[in-house]
Amino acid sequence: MAAERARHTDRLLDAASGRERSECSPGSPEVAVGKLWTMELLVARNPNPDSSLPYLLWVPLEGGLVFRTKGTWPRTSALYCHAVGIDEWPAEPEIVERVALRACARRGAAIDVVCDRGREQRSQIVFTRARGREVVFWQSPRTRKQARPDVRLPTARAQGVADLEILVDSHEHYPYTFASQQARTVRRGLSCGDYAVTVRGQIVASVERKSVADLVSSLTGGRMRYALGELSALPRAAVVVEDHYGRIFAVEHVRGSVVADGLAELQIRWPMVPIVFCQTRKLAEEWTYRYLAAAHAWAHDEPAARARLGLEDEAQLTARFEPGPSTSELRTWARDNGLAVADRGRLRPEIHQAWRDAPHSSSA
Repeated sequence: MAAERARHTDRLLDAASGRERSECSPGSPEVAVGKLWTMELLVARNPNPDSSLPYLLWVPLEGGLVFRTKGTWPRTSALYCHAVGIDEWPAEPEIVERVALRACARRGAAIDVVCDRGREQRSQIVFTRARGREVVFWQSPRTRKQARPDVRLPTARAQGVADLEILVDSHEHYPYTFASQQARTVRRGLSCGDYAVTVRGQIVASVERKSVADLVSSLTGGRMRYALGELSALPRAAVVVEDHYGRIFAVEHVRGSVVADGLAELQIRWPMVPIVFCQTRKLAEEWTYRYLAAAHAWAHDEPAARARLGLEDEAQLTARFEPGPSTSELRTWARDNGLAVADRGRLRPEIHQAWRDAPHSSSA
């Protein structure tokens, strides 16, 4: 099916270009590299005269998505779109506009489109709800009224989640209580991170809390690399620092440039684990609550978003993790298996990795 769909996509692009691939000159933007063509956003006239939406929009995502719409670009207001099957794209379309793209990617219940031109570069196709039914809008930064994909209007509760349950690592000293937020905490051992949320019993996001002193110590001692390596295996993760960025240049015994370079290297190596500076402990607690609530909402909405976009069925989350064993259980297991561990304190990252690699870990 995938191969047949790809061949059909090639035929549609051939027809949309109005010429055969053999007619393309070497070095032109349309020259194929292997079997890949330059991504293009295509707008054609709707051949159906009875339709109230006079244009067809081709989006080069997942083999091609087709929408009926009422304009060629969302210049003054968001354009309503109606999703249709790929077979509705005509064999010989009357192309109104074709634009090369720098990027076309799905972000939750929206598709981000970045055009390769000087003006009118960015737009977004948003799948949302209005008056109780699912609708699609094509919008741009200049659109005055923006639709938010699969997100309710903001309230006092983060992401509209009431009584969010946040797991707090049992070894966290002076943990956040989230007393001013609509959340409740449960203490338990976490294999990585200090705060986490779960969906259907599986961790979907975790946040590691750091003071500047702890950040510098773990960075220069090499522990930060292991921590981010573990966090990057989760669907969503972040590190929050209870101070502003400028404080790293005022620490004693370590040059600020060394810390800054180390942080930059970590972000390049693990770009999916942001390191966020929040000035104060109170602001860091608020940010942690909002981040975990957003991740919780994302984990609930992601399967529906994929289904609405008609994408292939894949794992609902990037990875699935259950909360690991307690430290005492892990320490006992390590000793039973001949691994040296200390009597007190946190266990080394390689002990946690050894537990996950053990044959019984998946059923533990």
